[in-house]
Amino acid sequence: MSNSLRYRSNQACSHARADASAIERHAPLLIGAGIALGAMAAFVQYRTRQVEKDNPPTGKFIEVDGVRLHYLERGQGQPVVIFHGNGAMAQEIDLSGILDLASQKYRVIVFDRPGYGYSDRPRSTIWGPVAQAKLFHQALQKIGVNQATVVGHSWGTMVATALALEYPNDVQSMLLLSGYYYPTPRLDAPLSSPPAIPIVGDLLRYTIAPLIGRMMWPAMVRKLFSPAKTTARFKKDYPIWMGLRPSQIRASSAEGAMMIPSAYKLKSRYQELRMPVIIMAGAGDLQALPRLHSERLHRDIPHSELLLVPETGHMIQHSEPMQVLSAIDQAVAAIPTRRPLAQPPAVEPTATAAHAA
Repeated sequence: MSNSLRYRSNQACSHARADASAIERHAPLLIGAGIALGAMAAFVQYRTRQVEKDNPPTGKFIEVDGVRLHYLERGQGQPVVIFHGNGAMAQEIDLSGILDLASQKYRVIVFDRPGYGYSDRPRSTIWGPVAQAKLFHQALQKIGVNQATVVGHSWGTMVATALALEYPNDVQSMLLLSGYYYPTPRLDAPLSSPPAIPIVGDLLRYTIAPLIGRMMWPAMVRKLFSPAKTTARFKKDYPIWMGLRPSQIRASSAEGAMMIPSAYKLKSRYQELRMPVIIMAGAGDLQALPRLHSERLHRDIPHSELLLVPETGHMIQHSEPMQVLSAIDQAVAAIPTRRPLAQPPAVEPTATAAHAA
């Protein structure tokens, strides 16, 4: 063997010994990390099973295009359809008291949007506002709901708006609560997005992400309610771990990632809305600043009405349920008395638009 070959062979052996030594040194750390991830996964699985046992579905199920949707329905009369916000579920709307209050006068339907509560969220679809609007339109047709007053809260306002834009003949009036309507920068959007990434996100969602979410929960809730106090019923009865299940974290993270582009696509169409629109927000909302969203939307929809509630934050339906009920009454009352307005040319929704959403 030549000196050159002997040198290279010795060098390769030295590298191999160094690699083996490095693996040996880090083995306890790697084993410890594996044990920690396994323990976290077991704990998350346990809490998921427990919270679902304590909070079984209390509504009805309907299947649309292979998607199983869960919804609550109460009352009779004029249909009022409510869409919850990001990270929430139909149960959150129920806890606010709005469902019970409104169902004394109206037929109220509150859906678990795709991926939330007990509704499916197939990975094969990008569930932007337009895609969700198409799904819910079919669901409403199946359960015999048309000519509805549509209410949306937070991210749900984009779904409500998309429904009104795509199917204007089926939305008689709208109430938009604490909405995000324009593509303004949001630090929480990129920070909340990683759990939606395939593979890496799956690992996060089943291990550390729910635990981090639980630690951040008190501060997040204070911000959502501020400047108002968190209501006693929300503190006592909201099932925190329902929102921290891996499936729901995926839905919430995906919607956080698409929030800005979704608002960007919708903003150029707001002036197409011809039905009565009531825009309501807490004047102290720290999540979707009224001056950047609700007040601007009011300017872009000249026939809309703006209601700003003082000393109230993002969770207006919990802090001021009677004022929200009054706004629902106002939206319903506007249906027979509104002036006939020229409808924009009907545009058939396309598969491309649904995919882009």
